[in-house]
Amino acid sequence: MTRLLQAIRSFFSILFSGRLPADVTAALGLAKAAPKPSPRPPEPSVRPVDGALQLLAILQRDARLVDFIMEDVSGYADEQVGAAVRGLHEQCRQALARYLRLSPVIDGVEGTYTKVESSDPARVKFIGNLPAKGTPAGGTLRHKGWRAEKIDLPPVDRRQDLSVIAPAEIEVE
Repeated sequence: MTRLLQAIRSFFSILFSGRLPADVTAALGLAKAAPKPSPRPPEPSVRPVDGALQLLAILQRDARLVDFIMEDVSGYADEQVGAAVRGLHEQCRQALARYLRLSPVIDGVEGTYTKVESSDPARVKFIGNLPAKGTPAGGTLRHKGWRAEKIDLPPVDRRQDLSVIAPAEIEVE
């Protein structure tokens, strides 16, 4: 009975519209079923880049780090640059300490032989005369490395354009 109804519907559909009904063509296997659109994943509320830009903005706000880095210091005497760096160093250190808890990757004395517990390239970078095969058991510790144990950045205001590290300042007289 179903096929008879489909035939009658098909006859009148072809007569008046010039094509078969979509449900009949799908039921008879004459047309491919339209693929269902895959649902888009929701936009993340906080992207990884947001924290990096936020931290850079904090270092600019508290220590004027970006201003110093972008300044051409080649025309200044070493004493002037050194004096500027002393204050910058302390301000950057305080800003980092306020929002991050950092610890060394390897807690050892630089310049001494250190055995390596992990060969993870994200944690340890081997330099110098490396063996052709295998991972060295240890070597002279040249840099302890740093890792963030805790990150405590303020919440991000989604209306704020985080690509603006520091707004331009205009003095009105």
